[in-house]
Amino acid sequence: MPFKLRIKSIIAFVLFANFLIGQETSYIHCGFFLDVEKSSIQKEVTIIVENDLVKDVVQGYVNPKDNSTVINLKNKYVMPGFMDMHVHLEQESNPKRYEEGFRNNDADIALKATTFCEKTLMAGFTTVRDLGGTGINVSLRNAINNSYIKGPRIFTAEKSIATTGGHADPTNGVKDELRGDPGPAEGVINSPEEAAKAVRQRYKNGADVIKITATGGVLSVAKDGSSPQFTLEEIEAVVKTAKDYNMITAAHAHGAEGMKRAVLGGIHSIEHGTMMTEEVMDLMISKGTYYVPTISAGKFVADKAKIPGFYPAIIVPKALAIGPQIQQTFAKAYKRGVKIAFGTDSGVSIHGDNADEFVFMVEAGMNPWDALKSATVNAADLLNMSDTIGSISKGKKADIVAVSRNPIEEIAILKKVDFVMKDGKVFKQ
Repeated sequence: MPFKLRIKSIIAFVLFANFLIGQETSYIHCGFFLDVEKSSIQKEVTIIVENDLVKDVVQGYVNPKDNSTVINLKNKYVMPGFMDMHVHLEQESNPKRYEEGFRNNDADIALKATTFCEKTLMAGFTTVRDLGGTGINVSLRNAINNSYIKGPRIFTAEKSIATTGGHADPTNGVKDELRGDPGPAEGVINSPEEAAKAVRQRYKNGADVIKITATGGVLSVAKDGSSPQFTLEEIEAVVKTAKDYNMITAAHAHGAEGMKRAVLGGIHSIEHGTMMTEEVMDLMISKGTYYVPTISAGKFVADKAKIPGFYPAIIVPKALAIGPQIQQTFAKAYKRGVKIAFGTDSGVSIHGDNADEFVFMVEAGMNPWDALKSATVNAADLLNMSDTIGSISKGKKADIVAVSRNPIEEIAILKKVDFVMKDGKVFKQ
């Protein structure tokens, strides 16, 4: 054999050997396999995972013919990793939160946030949509993707987009000499042109998705918590520009008029939706708009508003008025047929307690299978990621969780996840 040909053969062999060595294969023996797409439970199933993907799902307990890892979940109920479509990983509510905004440096926020990321993953949530922070959430996403820290797969909005004085205007409640006049670069807009610029700035800053605050909010230091704060033309400009960058959009909204404008403007999901009317529900159904209810946050703020000093005085009446309504609105929207995607607003509520939302949804009348679908197949559909995540299927990401009892009969067991795999790596067993 000519020398050059021998060299090429040796290089090819080495490359192939390195490829084989680099492959990591696991055989997961599942006692009970929850097929969320078919709403069925299969007994004795093997999930074959190769590197970060599901290679196959087969009936029976299949043993490897080589030294591949075998994971014994024969006494567990196994399902896809959960997805939370509304979190804020940079923060967590506490009585000093508003003071912390003046005291904490970016490094302080980031280091604390790493613990929130890990808590979320260990609770079984392998994917989240972070809907607004200071921009540190982009660095959190990158750090997780590079395996520097433990956490869920993050799709981040970077900084939420607001109008002047609106929910997510970062200078609300700040004294005059510090207030300034934030604009599109800071995520504050007052025209369709500025709306487009703010979206492009979010893209430049590394955002994956876009969030607007279509109405007032509970926790902003401003009086109104529900009136509309964007014009229809501004919302249309946001959606059109986001579409150019292949980004989905979300709208924080408590009041019906703000929701109506957001849906008409083409927003992909309504967050909270507290005062949603039947007219808005029907409009969402006709447009295919998702509803992300965040019952957990509503219950949390209503409860904490009763504690003197937990929130600034201007926030308390909003929390008491808006918080308790979300679960009732969710029940009506679900019954009417609005598409539901799972979301908690963790950061307002406590990180790691995300699975409480399953319990609240079922309490309000949701079928347990539909609750699971909201956090798996529906969430993946909202993200336009159905071909990659959302179910345990051949070729999709190996995001897998397991619990000790049947969640269809006992939904609260989802608060006690025993096993977590993300991207084919075991994080909890």
